[in-house]
Amino acid sequence: MTLTQIADAIQPHPDYRGWAASLEMYRDLYSGGAQMKAKASSYLYRRHREPAEVYQERVSRAFYENYLGSIIDWYASTLFRREPIITVEDSSSRASKYYYEFLGNCDRNGLSITDFLRKRFIDALIFGKSYIALEFPKREASFSTRLEEEAFGVDRGYLTGIHPMDVVSWKTEQDGKLTRLTVKLQSDKSTDGKLDFSRQPARYLIYTETEYFIVDENASDDNALQIVEQGLHCCADEGRLPVFEIALSDGLWLMNKAAHLQLEHYNKSNSLSWSLGMALYATPVVYSKRDWSSIIGESYYIHLDPEDKFGWTEPEGNVYRIAMENLARLQEEIYRTCYLMGQSRSWLSGSAQVSGSSKRADFHITQEVLRAYGDAVKDTLKRLLQTLIQVRKDDLKITVSGLDEFEVGEFDDELDEAQKLLNLGIQSKTFRKQAFKKLAFKFLADLNETTKERIAAEIEAQIDKGETE
Repeated sequence: MTLTQIADAIQPHPDYRGWAASLEMYRDLYSGGAQMKAKASSYLYRRHREPAEVYQERVSRAFYENYLGSIIDWYASTLFRREPIITVEDSSSRASKYYYEFLGNCDRNGLSITDFLRKRFIDALIFGKSYIALEFPKREASFSTRLEEEAFGVDRGYLTGIHPMDVVSWKTEQDGKLTRLTVKLQSDKSTDGKLDFSRQPARYLIYTETEYFIVDENASDDNALQIVEQGLHCCADEGRLPVFEIALSDGLWLMNKAAHLQLEHYNKSNSLSWSLGMALYATPVVYSKRDWSSIIGESYYIHLDPEDKFGWTEPEGNVYRIAMENLARLQEEIYRTCYLMGQSRSWLSGSAQVSGSSKRADFHITQEVLRAYGDAVKDTLKRLLQTLIQVRKDDLKITVSGLDEFEVGEFDDELDEAQKLLNLGIQSKTFRKQAFKKLAFKFLADLNETTKERIAAEIEAQIDKGETE
């Protein structure tokens, strides 16, 4: 790349400029806590002609009920409750040993591939996509044999997560293939924490289909560009970027679907809380034709003439009832939009009677969404591992499966259904074995595989014994 091409590559993509403010809001809505408290003035609406001191007091008392953060973490924990099944088929144990070590420590910081993917999946739910870079240690010298590479560890690839908000520019072909990616290695934030698109000196990492470039902007020379490092990256022979993307469709991008519902709930819940707090301090009202100059309050008494009247103003409460009903509806809508209607009913509408078939339908929808997420993660993992095999030139095969069975429904419902089936009197020993094992494994999902195998053998032995007696 020439300096002119590099200058073009570090210019923020129009989509990045258009989405940056929203993505910043999505990150805050997910994090909540002190981060949301510090930025309350950015998200708490100011009423028309509201005095500045009143607004600042409301900001200082703002609180945030983080439903979306909990929902996203629930999906991540449920999807990865059972690790993906990765099978390595290798004629020799030398190469497979590396892959088993890689799966247990894929980033050289002790993270397993499951934990690493969980973090990237959470990023995808928040920002719509997530990026993974495949890297190899730098080669300080040339090696003539594979044994020398193994001895110096330069063939041990590892993964690096790239935060979606750090990807400032990209270029794709018509088929969607990435041909260039630019990562900003320094923050876009100014000193006040807001995004800053001015041409501030920064360091960039640029990937092309064959090379990588690390570029600095020189502040002392009118932001002149300086190439700090460049070279071939690990996927140069394959003619592709060493970057893998977990991209979700608009329908599966949970934060984008429900962020404004969460923001609306945030403002209305704070408005209701403020109004209730103000209503606790009722305003005195005096009906009198004479001048009034007495000081009154909760600890004071007043003297009135016989014709004077005194009272307190307080709201009738109708608007509070409407506000509380609207907040409950917003809560339920957040869960419904995120395909978790079954969970919202359990505590938002506890008095409502929901049929078993309706519950199963809700759980079925949630399971299908989880399977779609599982397919997206598995597809990325397959492409990543296949590329790793090609780069290392290993003669082996890796298959990825799993991430398609989830314990979403209520165990009591499944227990009742199983009891009804068993009461039908189906004369099948195999059916009874499988039914009991499925129930046992669902109830004891956290046990290790060795214990599960022992339980399964005991169940089969018990049923076989019952059939012979």
